[in-house]
Amino acid sequence: MAPNMTKRPVGAPSVLFNEDDSEPSVVDEGNQIAEGETVENNKYKPYRYQRQIVWRNVALFVYLHIAALYGAYLMFASAKIATSIWAILLYQMSGLGITAGAHRLWAHRSYKGKLPLRIILMIFNTIAFENHIYEWARDHRMHHKYSETNADPHNAKRGFFFSHVGWLLCRKHPEIKEKGRGIDMSDLDRDPVVAFQMTYYLLLMPVLCFLIPTCVPVFMWGETWSNSWFVATMFRYTFTLNMTWLVNSAAHMWGDRPYDKFINPSENIGVAIGALGEGWHNYHHVFPWDYKAAELGNYRANLTTGFIDFFSKIGWAYDLKTVSMDMIRKRVDRTGDGTHSSVWGWEDKELSPEDREEAVIINRSLVG
Repeated sequence: MAPNMTKRPVGAPSVLFNEDDSEPSVVDEGNQIAEGETVENNKYKPYRYQRQIVWRNVALFVYLHIAALYGAYLMFASAKIATSIWAILLYQMSGLGITAGAHRLWAHRSYKGKLPLRIILMIFNTIAFENHIYEWARDHRMHHKYSETNADPHNAKRGFFFSHVGWLLCRKHPEIKEKGRGIDMSDLDRDPVVAFQMTYYLLLMPVLCFLIPTCVPVFMWGETWSNSWFVATMFRYTFTLNMTWLVNSAAHMWGDRPYDKFINPSENIGVAIGALGEGWHNYHHVFPWDYKAAELGNYRANLTTGFIDFFSKIGWAYDLKTVSMDMIRKRVDRTGDGTHSSVWGWEDKELSPEDREEAVIINRSLVG
């Protein structure tokens, strides 16, 4: 049974970045209409959406970013090198918990993972603290099904700030709750790793995201509590959040659209580097079931694909789905914006002159 988006799933804790889950109320006709739309559902009279800010979240995010800036200063001013390395390692781990875990494994089912890998990714995902897997995957499935409409949790048509962080600072648009009832989450309902994390999230998250990252530098190499808190915890956590948010904002606004010029998601190499391979967003929205989330043939700007391929080699990741070159070419020819250049093939600009000269070409054409 699909979850009711106006209520938390059974056993799910009320996590930090949820807005007030109370049902929307009917408001006066004179109130602001978001994007000119009137929303109706079967349980309530027609009402108009009025943006309501969640001031608790505003205060928390203001603190997080001030603390992160101070942490960035301390990283260069007084923190030990080991503390900075620890922060980077945690960023990589938590990032993979989002990209390889909540995103490609659980939200899109683009590959399958055996129990040990799912446990690792659940731990990494908890370090990231971007809400538990079930809620993250549910919101992301909404994002793809209703991309850039009022039912998209971080609708990029409402501007960069909203799609980046503003969607976490106000109550969800009623269409998210209304249409979210139709999102099938039965696969995650059956996953014991997802259920375990959701049940114990308010115990696991503070330990894995805040307590251990802060204590390890203090007790392992004698770092100060201040440096440990602001560098390894606050800076690392806030940096990871912003890298994830850039996929929702920058990658929906700036870049090429070689696969589908009629949608806003774009190929953004800067976001791809910062978000461990999630910036090839035009491709991803065209082929969301590809475990690589990109057409790329190596791991230079897609660390997550390398991570999945490693676990595929040892048998912990399996049933990896991808897209044939023929299917890609047909889509490029039909809807692309003309910027596709047979990447990672013969026309790749990075192909060395030596390789090009020594390549064997069978039945070479005498024309041209």
